Amino acid sequence: MEKSVRPAVLQAISMIQERYYEPITLGDLASEVFVSRFHFSRMFAHATGVTPGRFLTAVRLFEAKRLLLTTSLNVSDIVCSVGYSSVGTFTSRFSRAVGLTPTQYREPQVAELLVAISPTLQRLPPLRTLRAAGRSCASLQSGTGVLSMRLDMPGDAAPADTLVGLFADPVPQCGPVAFGGSAGMSSGELSIHGVPAGRWTAIAVAQHQPGLGGPRFSIGYSSVTVTAEGLSTGRVGLRAPAATDAPIAITLASKQSPFTQRMRAAQHPHLRAVA
Repeated sequence: MEKSVRPAVLQAISMIQERYYEPITLGDLASEVFVSRFHFSRMFAHATGVTPGRFLTAVRLFEAKRLLLTTSLNVSDIVCSVGYSSVGTFTSRFSRAVGLTPTQYREPQVAELLVAISPTLQRLPPLRTLRAAGRSCASLQSGTGVLSMRLDMPGDAAPADTLVGLFADPVPQCGPVAFGGSAGMSSGELSIHGVPAGRWTAIAVAQHQPGLGGPRFSIGYSSVTVTAEGLSTGRVGLRAPAATDAPIAITLASKQSPFTQRMRAAQHPHLRAVA
């Protein structure tokens, strides 16, 4: 896939990944690859599906989430580390996009239910953990639609633990409106229930069994339309992650989650979980 992408786009992506903490502008990126800003924006969006600005934001938020989950740095240090100058602005934008404050994002259940897709990190929560959480854990909307997704795995891929989430944004920062999963899955159908009516971006993530050749991890994106009644259908082809994929880190935990409350109560036995 990447062989067909213009080298200028890959060069710009490398610049974003290496210098995301700097105040990079569209003009800086276009100048780096010696094209006009207009031509660069069109070329970049065609290759990645998002604008350069949204790609940069995705990288910054991914790194912020990584630092929140894996370090003890305080929020103000993290803000400076990912290219923001104001703690208040970062906190507001993070909370609005993610649905959790930076402090809440450090709760253990966030990491427990994390899905990560980037060139350096691919992670899928164990399906037993998802089953314990229940399908409502990240679904902040409720619906009556049923979606049957046809998944086409890479031709040489081993069976995989597979998760499909439906999102309002092609580069989501918060949990899906609905999701479904299956263990040891090859190409085939996967049903998702309780989907709100509307047009969604379906993101499929598959972690393949080791030792059988083919990719260890594959992903796929597709637009789907779901109706309130009856069965809707969709299809997505999975492939190995590419440099042109904007990094994604989402948690299937939420403040409202019964699973979140159970885990918090287990960590603090003297506190009573609120239903």
